[in-house]
Amino acid sequence: MFEHRQHVMDQLMKEDEDFRRIFNRHQELDKRVTAAELGTAPMEDLALNQLKKEKLWAKDRLAQIMDAATA
Repeated sequence: MFEHRQHVMDQLMKEDEDFRRIFNRHQELDKRVTAAELGTAPMEDLALNQLKKEKLWAKDRLAQIMDAATA
């Protein structure tokens, strides 16, 4: 995620607590979604869709923070 902006991401991970918290939440959600899709942690479709929406929100928020940091 955001490999083309690794330098900015590294800087924000060190300096921005909010960015770090959202990034860690995104990583956690990614693991849970992957586990559900692979069947290792089955869950209802509605719950899975909610996790995917939250994961997308986190990714969008991270992008917004990165954009603001480079503006």
